[in-house]
Amino acid sequence: GQGIEFDYCYVHAAFACKELKYDTVMVNCNPETVSTDYDTSDRLYFEPLTFEDVMSIVEIEKPDGVIVQFGGQTPLRLALPLSRAGVPILGTSADAIDRAEDRERFDELLVKLSLRRPRGGIARGVKEAFTVADKIGYPVLVRPSYVLGGRAMEIVHTRADLSRYMAIALESIEEAESRTILIDEFLKDAIEVDVDCVSDGKRVVIGGVMQHIEEAGVHSGDSSMVLPAHALPPEVQGTIRSATRGLALELGVVGLMNVQYAVRGSAVYVIEVNPRASRTVPFISKATGVPLAKIAAKVMAGQTLEEIGFTREVVPKHVAVKESVFPFHKFPGVDIILGPEMRSTGEVMGIADTFPNAFLKAQLGSGVDLPDSGRVFISVRNDDKPAAAELALRLSELGLEIVATTGTQKAFGRAGVTAGHLNKVTDGRPHIVDSLLNGEIAMVINTTEGAQAIHDSKSLRRQTLLSGVPYFTTIAAATAAVGAIEARREHPMTVRSLQEYHADIAR
Repeated sequence: GQGIEFDYCYVHAAFACKELKYDTVMVNCNPETVSTDYDTSDRLYFEPLTFEDVMSIVEIEKPDGVIVQFGGQTPLRLALPLSRAGVPILGTSADAIDRAEDRERFDELLVKLSLRRPRGGIARGVKEAFTVADKIGYPVLVRPSYVLGGRAMEIVHTRADLSRYMAIALESIEEAESRTILIDEFLKDAIEVDVDCVSDGKRVVIGGVMQHIEEAGVHSGDSSMVLPAHALPPEVQGTIRSATRGLALELGVVGLMNVQYAVRGSAVYVIEVNPRASRTVPFISKATGVPLAKIAAKVMAGQTLEEIGFTREVVPKHVAVKESVFPFHKFPGVDIILGPEMRSTGEVMGIADTFPNAFLKAQLGSGVDLPDSGRVFISVRNDDKPAAAELALRLSELGLEIVATTGTQKAFGRAGVTAGHLNKVTDGRPHIVDSLLNGEIAMVINTTEGAQAIHDSKSLRRQTLLSGVPYFTTIAAATAAVGAIEARREHPMTVRSLQEYHADIAR
């Protein structure tokens, strides 16, 4: 597995196989995992997850079947070559996995099910990339197929950016079986939604529908998420659930499947389908008390969902928020702005009866202490100024002082919000970085767009991190933070055990 989320899935899969009286063989080259503990599986191989190494183990162990679903993209890429070599793949077939991963086959699947997807195309070189991107229109989301953790994935705004990106991307997939670059329309201001489900091939049960707090464009491993989805209309949620079931049944999924959607207005777009465990499986399992990975392993071993007793979605009465934890402190000079390439190294969960309180707990768990007083610096792109003015007003009513850069300050003035002035770094001193160094700023809200604006504001984001000041680089996250500050003022934070929350669901 690539991370602790997948490690969780493999451990639960090993336990499920033991319950079914199977001996388990674990292959994992990462010793910093629970799945490599001596008592997790019956046999353990510290070997790289390459076709040659896995085939050597298969020849020795002669397994009844191999599970590739729980380790993320790395073992998933082995499904097709292992299957061709005659190795029995348990659960979803190698062909179904390829059908979801191969762009042309996947597009045919969506057409058959009458599901929308962002306009897109495939490029195998720079010339083709320019043709596809020009046809779609900028900005576009570009990524290699079969990527790990959003590696080499980027939102590209101009032809020059695309030319620079292609040189990097083609190099990153030099050894891949499929040297293709996927180019998609970037759905600006869309809400991203993750859905995990489990299927036995005949019945599909939704594990959870999670709404991203950040807008589309931030990797799902980095984005904050809320379960259940707190701001999606019932009809949109109904469309998402129906589409998920249709996709799982059409693909013939046996085990887990993750679908990522983008919602803009009432339109639902399918971004991608992963016929495997996703990074959100442990979060859903902890939030609902349903061990999805264990259930999926039993399904892959031949049991039906009815036999297991999992036949309907469990929707929690409480609200759970997943917040990512980042290692930026350990990498001097790295920009902290979030995008489609994953950068987090862990996550925490906050649970409460309401979304603002759950978000507050998640922030505290990730080491972010939201301010109750002091000065808040706001500098946002033009599209975000109306929403930022509303946030500034709410913060002012809480007694916090607002300071802003020239353009943002003028927008606030037109909205009747009083704000002090503070220079951008490029406008001369004293500027925002000076104020951060002097300990004069309690919170930062900074959104940018375009390569030049992102570059110009990098020093601001870096110093914010070094000063230990809460920072928000999307309006959606800033809105959640302001709501959390208000909630803390209104009600003291309460603490309950996870078991108490799970008992409430069972009632």
